[in-house]
Amino acid sequence: MNQTAEFDPDKTKELEERFDPEVRFRPLGKVAAFIAALLLFALSLFHYYTAGFGLLREATHRGVHLAFVLSLIFIVFAATPKGQERLYPSSLLRPFGLPILDWLFAIAAAVSALYVPFIFDDLAFRVGNPLPIDVVMGTVLIVVLLEATRRSMGWPLAAIAVVVMAYGLFGQYAPGVLVHPGADWKTLVNHLYLTSQGIYGLPVGVVATYVFHFVLFGVLATRIGLGRLFIDLASALAGRFSGGPAKVSVFSSALLGSISGSSIANTVTTGSLTIPAMIRIGYPRHFAAAVEAAASTGGQITPPVMGAAAFLMIEFLGVSYTTIITAAIVPAFMHFFGVLVQVHLEAKRLGLRGLTKEELPKVGAVLKRDWPTVVPLILLIAILMQGYTPYLAAFWGITACIVVGLVNPLNRIGPRDVFDAFVLGAKYALAVGAAAATVGIIIGVVTLTGVSFKIAYMVTSTAGGWAAAVAPFIPFDVMGVSTLTLLITLLLTAIVCIVMGCGIPTTATYLIMVSVAAPVLGLLGIAPLVAHFFVFYYGVLADVTPPVALAAYAGAGIANANPFKAGNTAFRLSMGKALVPFVFVFAPSLLLVTDGFTWQAFALAFSGTIVGITALSAAFAGWLAGPLYAAERWLLAAAAMLLVAPELVSTLIGLAIVALVIARQTLMPKEAAAV
Repeated sequence: MNQTAEFDPDKTKELEERFDPEVRFRPLGKVAAFIAALLLFALSLFHYYTAGFGLLREATHRGVHLAFVLSLIFIVFAATPKGQERLYPSSLLRPFGLPILDWLFAIAAAVSALYVPFIFDDLAFRVGNPLPIDVVMGTVLIVVLLEATRRSMGWPLAAIAVVVMAYGLFGQYAPGVLVHPGADWKTLVNHLYLTSQGIYGLPVGVVATYVFHFVLFGVLATRIGLGRLFIDLASALAGRFSGGPAKVSVFSSALLGSISGSSIANTVTTGSLTIPAMIRIGYPRHFAAAVEAAASTGGQITPPVMGAAAFLMIEFLGVSYTTIITAAIVPAFMHFFGVLVQVHLEAKRLGLRGLTKEELPKVGAVLKRDWPTVVPLILLIAILMQGYTPYLAAFWGITACIVVGLVNPLNRIGPRDVFDAFVLGAKYALAVGAAAATVGIIIGVVTLTGVSFKIAYMVTSTAGGWAAAVAPFIPFDVMGVSTLTLLITLLLTAIVCIVMGCGIPTTATYLIMVSVAAPVLGLLGIAPLVAHFFVFYYGVLADVTPPVALAAYAGAGIANANPFKAGNTAFRLSMGKALVPFVFVFAPSLLLVTDGFTWQAFALAFSGTIVGITALSAAFAGWLAGPLYAAERWLLAAAAMLLVAPELVSTLIGLAIVALVIARQTLMPKEAAAV
């Protein structure tokens, strides 16, 4: 049976809105909906046009983007959960059904965001000595920005920004090395509002010139049927193997995630098909939800589109997009390999079947029906590979989606569908736009106070002290003090990334950690590209890390499973992703584009990582060629950790442990082992 027939876009949309606060839009009356749709379409059209025909002056481009984004948030997001569920009639205090305060917030956001571009010619004379009107406008923008962020993605990021601003104002009372002279409100507003180090800084610039366009491309590509092509191809190629639907989930999530860049959207789109199929053949409900969630988080790290953080890396590191997606290839493969191995071992342990021929679509029929839908993606990748800007590639990708959709007789879309896609694409980009501007506040305070270097000193000093204390107790000189210092620093950084990511989205986590944690790794000699990828990967991992594992909870909603149990299992399934960042820190050749790359170093790192991920997966599953003793599971987990380390001794010990377990399973009857 062709699984596409079971796909319900309305159910998918409902699930996405239920579990993703960034797309939890409130109901609007006809007039308010019309106004919102026109503004959203105008925002998408503005970005589409400037991507193809030239960006505006930096301050103007960012100001227009921010004015649209913040104003629209007050129209499409309610201030309270009650307002998200109820449609109010129009009245004097609720023009067109929206509270008059929301309209005032929207106007204030537009005016204060456009003020900086308006005074741009005089800006150089005001930075450092702002006029009273500058301070007022800056204060207004900060207030409406924090409220817009709270509405569109919850309180954690806005609360962090408030705490950081308080640190900027009252730093003289901070403890120890964190102390600084403190700034008055005028100085703080000047830095955050009038300079390019704050709200109008790099994060907003990247969203306005890169991220928005690829969100729009993903919406249009899905609308013309590219997502259906990916899901059906994955079903045809992987569905017949043991535990087939789970393997379909992994492959389809990798393909679909490459254009969506959203963990939750990926989970509900592919999961609405794969999760019921996994349950039907015998996977436990929580495991089925976890597989889809773990696989779907890979979308943000899968080339060519990846998540918003990929575009931020371009600006932070000053490298080409080609460099970023090349560096992401092997780590993305390792993530999906890790999930696939655990899925396979679980299927073998449970004795699960694959899908029958009747349940699978035919490759030929799928390609015949949907091959035109892949043309825009091929065009986008080709333009990127030629070295053109990502936004120009997105422009031609979007254009190709429109052309293919209008002329493809098997999945034709009309002008109204294009309009709706432009509206939806802009809606999906609102929350990340607000987050980027709010992170600009955090980065602005960091640059104003220099706190990142103080934190880096504290962390590295602490890690060095712990390493010196632990090193004498490690046998065989497996790790020296310097390696232990780096390992402890990485562990501390990873924990902070995961904790931060539990409350705020990946993009915001990445931006904050790059400002605070990346300098820590830099002090230990880690290359900037490697450091950025490390914090990026652990920020993504937060989507399946309880207690706020939104992708896992979305999967649990489809499976009718225990959300917390699904989150714990999804985190376990993502252990390959957790292991890989440590590998490419110790063996940067795994990223392909680092200085000093050699194929010999790459081959050693690649093979060691494959063995390490397999060992760790077997340890969690309790199964390799057969059931494992409890002691063997612990040995395999230890072997996986040893294979991460760069020293030859630790690698050889890890390989010896794995070989020992395999030998035991080969020589002893399976019945003799106890799980």
